[in-house]
Order: sequence, then structure tokens, then C-alpha cells
Amino acid sequence: MKKNIVFACVENSNRSQMAQAFANIYGTDKVQAYSAGSRPSGVVNPKAIAAMAELDYDLSKHDSKSLDDLPEQEYEYLITMGCGEECPWFKSNHRDDWQIPDPKYLEPEDFNVIRDLIKEKVISLLEKIEG
Repeated sequence: MKKNIVFACVENSNRSQMAQAFANIYGTDKVQAYSAGSRPSGVVNPKAIAAMAELDYDLSKHDSKSLDDLPEQEYEYLITMGCGEECPWFKSNHRDDWQIPDPKYLEPEDFNVIRDLIKEKVISLLEKIEG
């Protein structure tokens, strides 16, 4: 049975979107991944779309949404991206804050460093879930 996981950040336009994408790529048979924000921007950052396009993933099909928009169900993990107190309490069995810097204003090369860090952390999480 798939585990439901949520990746959350403030705007739901960069980090959490990429984390959801990597969970979709590498954990299709293990997890149902969601992403959301405490104050969503309403758009996915074009830099995130470009960074994921380099890896043949179309992030333009994702939507920026609120934690309130997520289905009411049991979530195994809530992973916050370093938004601290901006991400309120959310019902989940496990919670972890990855403290990933917001890449919003970074140039593409540095943005991709954050993208690759998120990829590594998602793969580690999936291995832990498999455990």
C-alpha cells in the first residue's frame, strides 16, 4: 500500500514542487506525493520548471496550492523545506524539516545545486520508507 507524503514550503513554487516531482519519478510504486504551501504563490517558478525540464520532467503541469487544498486523509510524512514557523501543524505520522535554502533568486547553476540536493534527500526518504 502506498504511503502518502506531503512536501511543504511557504509559496509551493520551488522546493516542495521539485520534491514532489522527484517522489513521483523515483517512488511511483511506494508513495503518493503531494506538495503544498502555507501561503502559496499560485504559480510554479519558471526557474523550477526549467531546472526539472533539464531532467526530462514537466513541472509546468503542477499547481501551486495551499495545505488546506490537500485531501483529508492519513499522511505518513510531512516534509518541510525549511520554512520553520511558516508551516503550521499538519496531521502526519512523521515530520521532518530539511532546512533547504529557498532557490527563488538564484542563478540557474546555483538553483540546480538546490534541485540536486532535494533529489538526494527524496531518494533517501524513499529508501527509509521502503526500509
